[in-house]
Amino acid sequence: MEERLQKLLSAHGITSRRGAEAYLTAGRVTVNGRTAQVGDKADTEQDDIQVDGIPLASKGERTYLMLHKPRGYVTTLSDERGRRTAAELVAGCGARVWPVGRLDLDSEGLLLFTDDGALTQRLLHPSHEVEKEYRVWVSGDLEAALPLLRAPMTLDGVCLHPARIAVIDGERGVLSVVIHQGKKRQVRRMCAQAGLTVRRLKRVREGALELGALPPGRWRRLTEDEVRRLWD
Repeated sequence: MEERLQKLLSAHGITSRRGAEAYLTAGRVTVNGRTAQVGDKADTEQDDIQVDGIPLASKGERTYLMLHKPRGYVTTLSDERGRRTAAELVAGCGARVWPVGRLDLDSEGLLLFTDDGALTQRLLHPSHEVEKEYRVWVSGDLEAALPLLRAPMTLDGVCLHPARIAVIDGERGVLSVVIHQGKKRQVRRMCAQAGLTVRRLKRVREGALELGALPPGRWRRLTEDEVRRLWD
């Protein structure tokens, strides 16, 4: 079915509808080899739609990636301040993908990329309660902080579900923190409320997927079984 290109670009996670107008005005979008205009329509199942020479993935061709995001990268497709982006690290995957959720500049670990909007919604919507596990290195009074971290906490006026906290190494202040909500900088802010300072934060699991031994800055494609387990 034909739809306006602004809507298609937005649905594929490339940019907002307003941003899509700028893409079209700049001549960055082609349909079947012809430069498209604002207001043009196309059908992703029949037309060859390209942005900057890269085809949009059709509904039957989805890409699923796992990246080990290093510290020092922002989780955006582009950054107006010129900072390095996690998207740059997966630019060679051959598809236009977007990050599923966020890891802040100073955090590292498992970050999923895809061009599947339905899966993105499933993983991010709070109702699905997809678990995220973090390895957290902290400084402070761990004994006093643990009861607070394990109890219900409030951020931005929202009551959080209690996190699952395990002590991995008490002497070094290493915790396992499992949550399924996604408030901005949630784990860092929870630790701050409990009187702890986060020295390092690394996401090691999302749902059934584990980061494993994937090196920082490297990515790999998910297997069919891994994609299926994300839907379970």
